[in-house]
This record gives sequence, structure tokens and C-alpha cells, in this order.
Amino acid sequence: MLALLRTFSWLELRRHPWRATVAAAAVMLGVALAFAVHLIHASALSEFGQAVRAASGQPDLQLRAAQGDLPETLYGQVARHPLVARAGPVLEVAAQAAPAQGPAAASVALRVVGADALLLAAMAPELAPRPFPDADRLAMLSPGTVFLNPAALQALGLGETQGAGRSTTVTLRGATTEGPARVAGTVPAGGPPLAVMDIGAAQDFFARLGRLSRIDVQLRPGQRAEDFQAALPALLQAAGLEPRAAAGIAVVRPQDTAQRTDDLSRAYRVNLTVLALVALFTGAYLVFSVLALSVAQRAPQFALLGVLGATPRMRRGLVLAESALLGAAGSAAGIALGTALAQLALRWMGGDLGGGYFEGVQPSLQWSPGGALLYGLLGTAAAVVGGWWPARTAERLAPAQALKGLGAAAGSHARMAPPALAVAAGAALAFAPPVAGLPLAAYASVALLLVGSIGLLPLLVRGLLGLLAPWAARRALPMLAVERARRMHGMAAVAVGGVVASLALSVALTVMVASFRGSVMQWLDAALPAPLYVRAAGAAAGDDSAALPAGGDRTVAGLPGVERAEALRVTSLLLDPARPPVALLARPFGRGAAQTLPLREGPLPVPEGRIAVYVSEAIVDLYGARPGADWPALSRAFGLQAPNAGGGAAGFFVAGVWRDYVRQFGAVAMEREDFIRLTGDARINDLAVWPAPGADEALLKTAISAALRETAAGQAASPALEFSSAQAIRERSLALFDRSFAVTYWLQAVAIGIGLFGIAASFSAQVLARRKEFGLLAHLGLTRAQILAVVAGEGAAWTAVGAAAGTALGWMLSAVLVYVVNPQSFHWTMDLRFPAARLALLGLAVVATGTAAAWLSGHSAASRWAASSVKEDW
Repeated sequence: MLALLRTFSWLELRRHPWRATVAAAAVMLGVALAFAVHLIHASALSEFGQAVRAASGQPDLQLRAAQGDLPETLYGQVARHPLVARAGPVLEVAAQAAPAQGPAAASVALRVVGADALLLAAMAPELAPRPFPDADRLAMLSPGTVFLNPAALQALGLGETQGAGRSTTVTLRGATTEGPARVAGTVPAGGPPLAVMDIGAAQDFFARLGRLSRIDVQLRPGQRAEDFQAALPALLQAAGLEPRAAAGIAVVRPQDTAQRTDDLSRAYRVNLTVLALVALFTGAYLVFSVLALSVAQRAPQFALLGVLGATPRMRRGLVLAESALLGAAGSAAGIALGTALAQLALRWMGGDLGGGYFEGVQPSLQWSPGGALLYGLLGTAAAVVGGWWPARTAERLAPAQALKGLGAAAGSHARMAPPALAVAAGAALAFAPPVAGLPLAAYASVALLLVGSIGLLPLLVRGLLGLLAPWAARRALPMLAVERARRMHGMAAVAVGGVVASLALSVALTVMVASFRGSVMQWLDAALPAPLYVRAAGAAAGDDSAALPAGGDRTVAGLPGVERAEALRVTSLLLDPARPPVALLARPFGRGAAQTLPLREGPLPVPEGRIAVYVSEAIVDLYGARPGADWPALSRAFGLQAPNAGGGAAGFFVAGVWRDYVRQFGAVAMEREDFIRLTGDARINDLAVWPAPGADEALLKTAISAALRETAAGQAASPALEFSSAQAIRERSLALFDRSFAVTYWLQAVAIGIGLFGIAASFSAQVLARRKEFGLLAHLGLTRAQILAVVAGEGAAWTAVGAAAGTALGWMLSAVLVYVVNPQSFHWTMDLRFPAARLALLGLAVVATGTAAAWLSGHSAASRWAASSVKEDW
């Protein structure tokens, strides 16, 4: 009997290979996309983690300031502490490097690490210098001398220097300094371009005397980080700092850095993975659709197997085995395709998944056997789930009735209570809070809404087509199409369920992306009020090493042809060592906060003696800052920088909440004058310039460059400048936005394609099963064209209902994505926008394609209807 069942299944696959191919291909695409996202992120995170470990070395913990730098006086106290075995001072600086004879445009962004050369071998072996043969053994201690890692040598075109083992000279430019630096050797650290200098030489070169970025600490054997944390207030007091300043010093575990980056990209990665699994869900439904129609078509064969001794459990196992075979084949192909997609993505796009989380990292593919097994089993399980209901249908089949042709009538009335409950549960879960920072309940809500709505399709098909029945009753061919489509509502639900699922998800993604893009454009209009922006060439956005000279805004504002100029200072705040730093924006609010920031609501009045700050939505979610209340955490962070503020830290008042679509983990904006008063830092990252009406832009740029060079002459070297118009920044930002959602666009196309494949498979199977019906219509006088019109009419009726249901369901899902998933994942809100024209075209395209698929399916079998169908009756 088992051999007979295997033969039966094998013959079915051979008779309809296209059907099996379509179902397996749907599973393959879902597995491929999900596995590719997994491989890309795992490879990028592994490479990033290696780079972090190489640059950070092997300390047990690090001391960092919540805002700004650490005073060098603290290092001596830390190094002599009884709990500490050794401590290493570190200064990190973002710089630009270029070959001494090369053009300025050829400069490379470089991370410079200044460290104690005598401690590198013990604390950071991968940063230990390897001098060139022609360099002095003590070159590491020489002023203006750097050691480059392989990525920096390659980026600067100095590979031949490394091969020849001889020193060379590069031009090194920091925030406000510039000068020649001698490349005396290499360091083995991987990752992005990196340079190592002696700590004293780095402080002198970059004008950061007495300042440290961090202190690396190795504890004595048996000592705990908690004990050192408890001793920190006394240690700060011994260093000449007030005990309250301990709140401004963060104790960070280096191994948490990669984890923080993983957390930073986790929401983006999880959303991409869920979207990829959408294709897998649609593939599972396509497996269900194909097997359901296959079981209905093979009812007499199943009945014959029952008569020959196959038990109901055997028939169920046969269908489940077919679904598992389809899933395994699709999963195996998906793993191979996902590997290829990941390799191409890593080669062409790097490892940032379009989100910019791993910029500068060029990882190699790290294939994961465990991940491949997991996603392979997931694809197979999805196919088995899709085949469960058809398997139950084959199990419940009554052989006697099926042999008489009555099997299709049994159990034709589906129960509506379970899908209705699923829809209700999905709506309720949409209001649940996030779990571990992820919108898991919202994902479950989307799944339940999808499954429940598809389960309600028979009721919807019968109701909507019932409205067309009076109109169709006046015409013969429309009556045949509408009446059969209405009365076979259960089969219609099977046929168009895949279209409803894929169209609903496509509509939801289209609405979400359109809402997000529209909100970003509106935000850019508020964030870029000036026509012209100036910054140091090559400087990264938000780089703490401000590159423009203090007072540059006043100098530029006084130039002829300039209406006004505003300075922007961007630095970072480490409010929680377990989270990435937040951005601090110091800018003038002369025009009012409502005109300067994209506030959600108008600014609140600030109490007397408080300092107004405006926080992004992420700060409200992650740090509990509330508008209209004080924010003690920010006051503690500024405690080290404000020792004379009345004997206590500055009192900050949250005067408003603004939208920020750049900094996922939060940003704080404050008046620049308040920032300078508290920190004494008057440096500038960017200048916003409003040219006077009629001013010549080329002459104005020349004048600004000359004025900033003159302003910087008494301070340090003048940086090369980069000018950008607001329009250019807006276009570049939208291009990055579109790149980030490129995967989403592909997923929409894949989902629609799978759904249309499903409806084509459904109609093809039905046409083959209805040959007797079509043969009878032919003998009653209907022409071939009229029969094809009936088939096309059924396809149009079913896909029209499917398009209406998919669009309505998509609107529901888009509300969950916009109002729940995005705020819980990325901590920002947006305005819901419906691109009506695009959605209408999408629905019409689905109806037209479904109608064409039905017509083509009927056309392929039309030549055999009249003859073969009547022969089968005899």
C-alpha cells in the first residue's frame, strides 16, 4: 500500500510539474530573502565586532564621559588604584588623510587612536605598531608619526609602501589642525581605515592637550567591575573633581559595543526579516491553494485508494508528504539563492542592509550552517502548514460519495467563527506594548488579521457577488460567470486568497512607505530652512570633532551678500552605557523653536531659572523624558561641565518633542548660547547661510572660504570647505531613503507575483477539472469564444472581489505599520498618507492580470473540451 501511495503521489507531480514548480518557487523566494537578510547582517556584525575588538583591545572596562572628554588628571588616579592592574589613556579623533603629493579631494576618512605605546602590547595587541625596516625602533614615540592598518594603506594608495617596507608622508587634517605626518609602519587591526599614534603626539598634533576620550582599565585578578564602580566617586574626588561629577562618568564594558550596534540595527533587521517572511507566508498559502485544488481534482482517485485499503490517516499523510517535499525542495533552492543574493549584496552594497548601520565595513560572507538549517526547516514547516487543511480534506473524504461525484459537496460550508475571532484578536493585539523593544504583538496582529480576513473570504465573495446577481441575470454569459463564481465561493476563496494576502501586504507597504516618505520630506523642509550649508570637507554628520572655527558664524554673517548665518554644534551624550549615545544639537532659536524644529506640538513655557531643551520622540520612549517636566538625567550628564552653576547641575526643562528621522536612539536640541555657557565649547560643525537676494553664489562661496580661513588663522589650520544647497541635501536624503526601502519594493513585487502565480495555478487546475462542464456548454451551442468569456468573467469577478478585499485589508494593515510598528521599532511617528492613484492602479493591474490568467488557462485547454470531455462520459 505504501508503494502504491508513493506511486500515486509521484504520478501526480509528473502530470502537473508546473503546479509543483510554482508552489516550490514561492517557498524558495521567501526562504531566500529571509536567509539573505540573516547572512548579510551576521557577516556585517561579525566584521564590525572584530574591528571593535581590535581598536578597543582587551580591557575589562572603560571610563567615558557622558558628554565631552575626560580630564587627563583622572588617568593617574585610575592607574594607581589598588583594584587596577593597568590603565591605558586613549584619545580618539576623527581625521582626514591624504598623500602628501595627492589632491585634497583624494582625502580618506581616518580614525586616529592615540595610546600609550608601552601598554599596547598588553592591552591592545592588534594596535601594537610594526615599524618599517627604515624606521627607528622608537618611531612610535616620535611626534607626528602614525602607523596605519591595511584598510588605511589601501585607501591611501600606499600598498606599495608597505610592500617595500619604507616610510612615507601623508597630510593629516583634524578638526582645526592640519600638518604632515610620517607613516612609519603598520598595525594588524582590521576594519575601516585606522591610524595609531602615541598619546602625547596625538594630543599635541590635534590640539587636545590634557584631554582623553576614554581610559581603558584592566582589573587585578579576582576584582569585579562593580567594586571599581563603587570606588569611582572617591577616585574622582582624588582627581580634583566633585563627587557629584561621578554621574557624568560612565563605566562601559567594551564587549557591549558590538551588542549596542546589534541593538541599533536590530529593529531594521527584524522588520526586513518579517517582510521577507511575508513572501514565505504567501508561499505557504499558495501551497495550500495548489494542494486544495489538487485534492478536489483527485477526489475519485483518493476514493479508489480508500476502497483499495488506504486508511484516512494514510491519505492525510500522503498530502502532507507532498507538501513537505515541495517545501524541502523550495527551501533547498532558497538557501542556495539566498547565499548568492547575500554575496552580491555584500559585494555591491556592503553590510549596512541599506540602513547605514555598518558604514565603512566591507565584510566577507560568513555562511551559517545553523541559519541555513533553521530557515530550511522554516520553509518546510510553512509548506506543511499550508498543506494541512487539504490533507484534512483528503482524510475526511467519504469514498462512496466521492466515487459517485458527491465528494465536493461535503463540508462546503466553512465556519466563520474562527476567522472572525482571529480578526478580533488581531485588532486587539495592535494596541499591545512592545516586547523587548520589538513590536512582536503588532507582528502577531498583522498575521491574525491576514489569516482571519482570508478565512472570511467566502462570506465576502458571496455577499459582494450577490449584489451583482440582479444585473447579471439580464445577460446569459455574465449570469453564468457571476452565478458560478458566487455559488462556488469556497473555491473562490481558495483561488484568490493568495492575491488577497499579497495585495493587502503590498497596499500596506505602499501606504507605509508613502506616509514615511511624505513625512520625511515635510521634516526636511523644517530641518533645512537655509538655502546654503557649509561644513568641513569630508566631515561626517554629527562628528564630535567640530571642524569650523569658533566665531565663524559671526564672521560669515557680516559678509556682503549674506542676510544671516546660524551655527550648529553637534556632539554626543552617553546617558546610558547600555545604549548608543544620543545626539546633542546646539543651535540658535532666534526664530523660535517652532520655526527651527519640527515640533509635534507648540513649545511649552519654560519656568524661571530652567534651561529649555527639546527632545526627539526616541528620548521620550527610551529615557522617559516628558514634555513639561524636568529631566534630571541630562542635568547629571552636564554636571562635569558645569561645576560653577550655583553649586549644582543645570536644571533642564523639556519644553517640547520633535520628530527626528535620522537618529533612531534619540536627539536633544538646546539653545547654542546655553550650551556655550555650560561647556565653554564654541566650536561649530555646520553653518546655515541665507544669501541676500540677488547675491552671486559662486562669489559668495569664495568670500565665505576666505573669511573662515582668516578667522581660523589665529586658532589653527583652516579646513577645506564643502558647500551644499538645501535642495541637494534633500535629494541626497531622499535617495538614501529610497535605497533603504529598496528591499521593500522588491518584496512588494515578489508578493504580487506569487499571488498572481497562485491565481493562474488555481484557474488552470479548475479548467482541467471542469472539462465536462465546458464540453456540455459547447454541445448546448456556446462557441469557444463565449466559453472563454465565461471563464474570464469568473476570473474578473473573483479577482475584483479579491482586489477590493486586499485593498481594504491593506488599509487596516497600513494603520498597524504606521501607528504601531514604526513607533515601537524606530521611536518615531508619521502622518498616514494614502496614495490613491497608485493604489487604484495596483488594484486594476491585479484584476486585469487575474482576468488574463483565467482566460489563458481556459484557452490552453479549450481544444480538448468538446471531444475529450464527452468521451469521458462513455
